[in-house]
Amino acid sequence: MATPASHASTLAPALLAAALALPGVTQPAAAQAPPERAQLDVRWLHYQDSQPGLKRIRVDTPSVGLRVPVAGRWTFEGVTSYDSVSGASPRWHASVSSASRMSDERTSGELRVTRHWDRATLSVGGAYSSEHDYVSRALSLRGSVSSADNNRSWSFGLGRADDRIDPVNRIVVDERRRTTDLLVGVTQVLSPVDIVQLNVTHARGSGYYSDPYKSLDSRPRERVQTAVLLRWNHHFQGPGATMRLGWRTYADSWDVRSNTLTGEWVQPVAGGWTLTPSLRYYTQSAASFFYAPVYDPILGEPFPRDYATDMGALRSPDARLSAFGAAALGFRVSKAIDRSNLVDFKAEYYEQRGEWRLGGPGTAGLAPLRATILQVGLTHLF
Repeated sequence: MATPASHASTLAPALLAAALALPGVTQPAAAQAPPERAQLDVRWLHYQDSQPGLKRIRVDTPSVGLRVPVAGRWTFEGVTSYDSVSGASPRWHASVSSASRMSDERTSGELRVTRHWDRATLSVGGAYSSEHDYVSRALSLRGSVSSADNNRSWSFGLGRADDRIDPVNRIVVDERRRTTDLLVGVTQVLSPVDIVQLNVTHARGSGYYSDPYKSLDSRPRERVQTAVLLRWNHHFQGPGATMRLGWRTYADSWDVRSNTLTGEWVQPVAGGWTLTPSLRYYTQSAASFFYAPVYDPILGEPFPRDYATDMGALRSPDARLSAFGAAALGFRVSKAIDRSNLVDFKAEYYEQRGEWRLGGPGTAGLAPLRATILQVGLTHLF
């Protein structure tokens, strides 16, 4: 479960994933028509995580998005955001001494144009992200086709990302990572109150995956990732509420295996208010080359045991590649001011620990990680 503050050089291409991701299942499968009105979204996100005795990463992200229907058959969309990142870099496991101060800035943007037919859509998008040591460019193609009865919709996506890594410590210079993503999915209306969605994504990447700011971090130059996502929405006509459940299972060539369970309850109340509590649980196994906080008896911390006898091996102390479990509790409040304006606020608390892993033992000796995420937004239709 990557946090918003995860350093770009250790992440899968987040912009590409966003370009291919399907929206939440909130309407019938046949939503192929362009929106009737233009939409402006203005948002601000605040993220703060910590470990015992240390506040780590803080991220503040304002963003602006615009979606405009044109000529009844086209939709143009764009979003831009700015990330301000500061704080302490991740520890070596539970050691305070290894945490160092850092700051960074990132700007990103995405553009997409979509052509609508009676029962199909096709869109082309491009994305760009830049920070002082990392640049990512991505292109995507996605589409959907609905059945004649409008109860089923098939989706597909294809994306390509090209990332350039230039760390300030010059451990590597002009390194590259290239990733190709594929997506296929189906959304099915089961009844007047039930809708399900199944997505399968597959990504193949090659290039530089190591963290240049960790001296003992050496990762494979290839990564193959596959994920299956299943969602089910059920509407309760009595209280007018909607239950949203999701399950995602993931596996990659680094031997990371994970499962995510999510649940939301969307409850409209009087006066245009909507309350949405949410709960998420995540569990993963460790990468095959992750080493736990057991250090060399001669060289000491942060060198892994037997480091001197196998200095060329693949290895990483990054806790995000360890075996752990995590839980997140969230609550969203939205208010429809009128037919053209909506405001919303969301708060989420996240915590991960090695001992919370299910399906096997978690990595011992990891420092717990806690995070708070706050988001406020304004949506205007015109």
